[in-house]
Amino acid sequence: MQIPKLVIFDCDGVLVDTERPSNEVLVKNLAARGLHLTLEECMDLFVGGTMADVGRKARDLGADIPDDWTDEIYAQMYERLRAGIDPIPGIAEVLDQLDAAEIPFCVGSNGSPEKMGITLGQTGLLDRFERAMFSPHVIGMDKAKPNAGLFLHAAAQMGVDPADAVVIEDSVNGARGAKSAGIRCFGYAVDSDADALRAEGATAFFAMDELPVLLGL
Repeated sequence: MQIPKLVIFDCDGVLVDTERPSNEVLVKNLAARGLHLTLEECMDLFVGGTMADVGRKARDLGADIPDDWTDEIYAQMYERLRAGIDPIPGIAEVLDQLDAAEIPFCVGSNGSPEKMGITLGQTGLLDRFERAMFSPHVIGMDKAKPNAGLFLHAAAQMGVDPADAVVIEDSVNGARGAKSAGIRCFGYAVDSDADALRAEGATAFFAMDELPVLLGL
């Protein structure tokens, strides 16, 4: 395959192992507000969405969600994430290979810069992305995934045509956004539904050491 000129990584679940701890916090919070979900149900419903979208969907499902809920859940999640999370196994080696091939990379995440600072900072990855992190919290929430805007903005800021970029995602929303942007997508499916990612045009894979070959390195 054609070697990409840019690799755009999602953050949660692709660079750092945050999806399960974050959703454990969400399960507990929503249970206190009248919506009882298993961890797997919570992840199926909410992974890849903005927290505002999560709140709206939870309210539609019967949860008692107050107007200031987004600030509340972010504070609870940040407290949990500060307690310790790990990088995704093998991701540092993937970044090393991209550096060796002189292929630029960046982050395109629905998460806030504060959250990325917490998670990437404690895993030793922040220095590798600090000047190349893109979030709808900064560029406009109307560009959040599954909208194509976040990925198109990242490619433009990095000076690369979308057709020459690839996206690494773990959520259906992310894969859908990449498809809308006309960007090839590889779906990390360890904790995600591989068939659902494939349905959005992503190539599913299950270990980071598979990714360099998929990228043509």
